Amino acid sequence: MSRDVTPLFIADVSAFSKTLRKTLSEQDSVPGHAAMLGLITKAAGYRNHQHLRATPPAPVLDELALKRAMRVFDDSGHMTRWPKQTKVQGLCLWPFWARMPAHEDLGEKDVNAILKQGLAFEDHVLLRRSLIDHGFAERTVDGRVYRRIERKPTPEALALMARLRG
Repeated sequence: MSRDVTPLFIADVSAFSKTLRKTLSEQDSVPGHAAMLGLITKAAGYRNHQHLRATPPAPVLDELALKRAMRVFDDSGHMTRWPKQTKVQGLCLWPFWARMPAHEDLGEKDVNAILKQGLAFEDHVLLRRSLIDHGFAERTVDGRVYRRIERKPTPEALALMARLRG
């Protein structure tokens, strides 16, 4: 017997318990283990236990890092200061990464203009270097050409950008 952990997210516990109670009340006897797993997963909105196991779990956001990142932006979405923690710094770079055009070579002045649009302080050079250090962009050896590195944003990055837009 395997001991695989299968995470289960239930959006509405009340509806889940009502569905499960109704199904159990229709049973003549107490269901076995496999039948009970089937009832639980159906009550949670899945077709069967295999459907639940095949569904990737919902991402869990690091709310603390997200809260710390939101503190460095003002109400208009401009960064007011550079965060102290490296993890939060990387998270705060995502909105600037998103402003850079994909698959396009940019000059230093172009990158500076993009960064200055989202800053409320005067250190765009710090941001430009951080984009390179955190792997969001690359530049040629002479520093003339910059290019955004294509990456999939983390769930926290998507949440941060959505909150800044809203």
